[in-house]
Amino acid sequence: MDSQEIIIHVRFAPNGRVIQISERPAKLTPNQWFDVLNTRASAAYRPLARGRGVFRLSRTAVDGFKQQTVGLG
Repeated sequence: MDSQEIIIHVRFAPNGRVIQISERPAKLTPNQWFDVLNTRASAAYRPLARGRGVFRLSRTAVDGFKQQTVGLG
């Protein structure tokens, strides 16, 4: 199931801060996790209406990004 697609949902406050994001490692803030994903997979991001957006990534990619964040936070 390495090719399983994961949809990571993002919700933004009116000031642009990330207030909720799925698949977030516990040691990272919502903004930190968004920055990791945006830096490494910005092409996978799609903005939605009402302060929302999604990243569509493979499970392998998401797990890899989580591993890369071990030293962060």
